[in-house]
Amino acid sequence: MPDNTNKIIIAIDGHSSCGKSTVAKAIAQKLNYIFIDSGAMYRAVTLYCLRHNLINNGIVNIPELRANLGKIKVSFSFNDKTNHNDIWLNGENVEQEIRLLTVSQNVSPVAAVAEVRHLLVALQQEMGKSKGIVMDGRDIGTVVFPEAELKLFMTAQPDVRAKRRFDELTAKGERVSYDEIKANIIGRDRYDETRDESPLRKADDAIIMDNSYMTREEQLEWILNRVVGI
Repeated sequence: MPDNTNKIIIAIDGHSSCGKSTVAKAIAQKLNYIFIDSGAMYRAVTLYCLRHNLINNGIVNIPELRANLGKIKVSFSFNDKTNHNDIWLNGENVEQEIRLLTVSQNVSPVAAVAEVRHLLVALQQEMGKSKGIVMDGRDIGTVVFPEAELKLFMTAQPDVRAKRRFDELTAKGERVSYDEIKANIIGRDRYDETRDESPLRKADDAIIMDNSYMTREEQLEWILNRVVGI
């Protein structure tokens, strides 16, 4: 397994609601690496758009968004209580708010805007210069870190992902519809895979992990076994 003198980059891509962030956090903690949630960064920009009426009915006001990019500051700060990095938007901790369904329903069209991706990719690449990171998203192994030593592509059946997301949101006390969540997941898959800018796809050298029927512990062991082989 890589030690602190031989740190690597672990890039985890895949479909929405596959548990990428959960597994990535666990891997980072196990290896004493830094976890970077790239999806949270796009969600933070989406939240900004929603707050400033830059997206309506799934349609992004791209000229206005471009004009506002200089006003959007996204960063991470370590949370001692949760033991992981929280996402901050313009000096405000928005870790919880970016997880709301309204953000999930609008993040794909915002993430498809080329200028948004260019801005955040540059920030992500800067974060990874020292290696020793685990980053998850849609284009980490193909665009952000094509040179990553370990690339994974996570997926799971839509029904399984919808149930996981439903359970997660209801556990937080949110009133949500399973059918609406499933439709959102299927729609996001289609949008992510067909967008012009950095579409979701498996890197040629990525390893596929279908975690439909794997526990979190099994997923962690599966990935750590592949880290050992590097």
